Amino acid sequence: MEATLMSATTFTDTSTGDQAVVRNLGTTTTRALGRELHRLREQRGEVATGRVLTLIVSMRSEEDLDAVVAATVEASREHPARVIFVVHDRSTTEVSMDAAIHLGGDAGASEMILMRLHGALADHADNAVMPLLLPDTPVVVWWPFTSPRNPAADALGALATRRITDSLADATAGRGAEAIFRRRIGYSRGDSDLVWSRITPWRGLLSSALDQRPGATIVSAEVDGPADDPAVDIAAGWLAHRLNVPVSRCADGSPTIPVDDDGQPTAPVRRTVITLDDGEVVLEILDHHSARVSTGIGTDTVVNLSRRPVGDCLAEELRYLEPDRAFGDALHGLPRVRTPKDSMSSPLPMSSQESRR
Repeated sequence: MEATLMSATTFTDTSTGDQAVVRNLGTTTTRALGRELHRLREQRGEVATGRVLTLIVSMRSEEDLDAVVAATVEASREHPARVIFVVHDRSTTEVSMDAAIHLGGDAGASEMILMRLHGALADHADNAVMPLLLPDTPVVVWWPFTSPRNPAADALGALATRRITDSLADATAGRGAEAIFRRRIGYSRGDSDLVWSRITPWRGLLSSALDQRPGATIVSAEVDGPADDPAVDIAAGWLAHRLNVPVSRCADGSPTIPVDDDGQPTAPVRRTVITLDDGEVVLEILDHHSARVSTGIGTDTVVNLSRRPVGDCLAEELRYLEPDRAFGDALHGLPRVRTPKDSMSSPLPMSSQESRR
């Protein structure tokens, strides 16, 4: 089954299995949208209790909306949800809302709602979506592109138990790796970022490699990767917090999304060296699907390590809806990471939560 696509005006469906219902409501109200959604569910014999959460996807424009919908569809196969795509259109002074509904087909077990909020209504998205939230289920907000400096203080973020940003999207928009440091300053319990789930396989492999050297003392660590990929920074912050040793973050000159010799994107952390009192543990990317692990004992091992697609990262974030303490700890470790020029050696402002630790 192909991914759901959304055109500039409404949902479309490309599935060949379950019959889809796609309803373009045009200019409407939240009340009318809710009534139509209820009517369509009854028509299909469905109940809302099959959805485990409400996922709000907040966007400033419809650019790359197809990719966002495709990632959401991938994640919602594991987590049936009511998904509300909110497009904030501030390009007009006319206050209005238009909407579309997609049930079945590509949407699978999820319900998908597209809401375009025009004019001043774009600044009151919380009022627009609140009547559509599923009762007694968690609310998650995802900003796939540019995100607020303080997600918990955002109007939509205040409705959610989990708030998901993507600092890499900020980086590719020209804001550099500074985005992850803004996450640290504005961090609240319940915040997370897709750069954290992008390095989950890397963290697992590195932990497994270190387990093979149980008697060794860790002296220092170094991570190498693209200068503008915040995933490398959060990886270094995680090591600084967990290992409590000097950690260096180095830029290897590769593009923000590194590629191998075949032009395929690779995992973000290109090379990791853990210095021990009697040797080194090295984890190094070979190509888009493999990495070499050297523990200093026995022969080197080649293991699978690929770059995770956004849908996989989002699915992981939706799997655990409790506050991610490990992510908060990794953010807390960022000021302790050193660069070759010591550009991060000066203390950065602490968030209100860090100041209370």
